[in-house]
Amino acid sequence: MKIGITSTGKDKDSEVDPRFGRCKYFLIFDTDSGNVEAFENPSIQQSGGAGIQAGQLIVSKGVEAVLTGNMGPNAFQVVQAAGIKVVTGVSGKISEAIEKYKNGKFEPVKDPNVGSKSGISKP
Repeated sequence: MKIGITSTGKDKDSEVDPRFGRCKYFLIFDTDSGNVEAFENPSIQQSGGAGIQAGQLIVSKGVEAVLTGNMGPNAFQVVQAAGIKVVTGVSGKISEAIEKYKNGKFEPVKDPNVGSKSGISKP
């Protein structure tokens, strides 16, 4: 199974990024092989629609679950429509979040946990 995780860095020692649409990186962890694929989030600098674009990107990676701190309604709709489980409220190291998910410590949510446009950085 592939798990998508929002990340502040490129490896499992990085922290979970609390933002979905504007996270720095996405890590894709394959629970079968243990492989990790890291890629920069191309939506981070978008003036609008970052959550939707990030959601579409995650869907294209074939993940079955997403671990993140927060996810707004637009991204949530895209990801949920693809049948991907969403876990919000995740923090700490990526490696710890993966272990908690594999051990059943996280429950998928049924709704976004933040409002629209909450990930936009304020000047």
